[in-house]
Amino acid sequence: MDGAQQNPAPNRGEQIDQAEREAAKQRILALAEDDRVPVDDVTRAVPDRRWRRGR
Repeated sequence: MDGAQQNPAPNRGEQIDQAEREAAKQRILALAEDDRVPVDDVTRAVPDRRWRRGR
């Protein structure tokens, strides 16, 4: 080896990119949480008696 580091510390630009990616990820997760429908609302059974009309 010539003494060079195998994994040099990320430079300032890479640190900024990482911070921007993390911020974008948090924004997307926040939007998804706002759009989320609670499980109770989608799993509630609603009687559908239309199929019984033919009996």
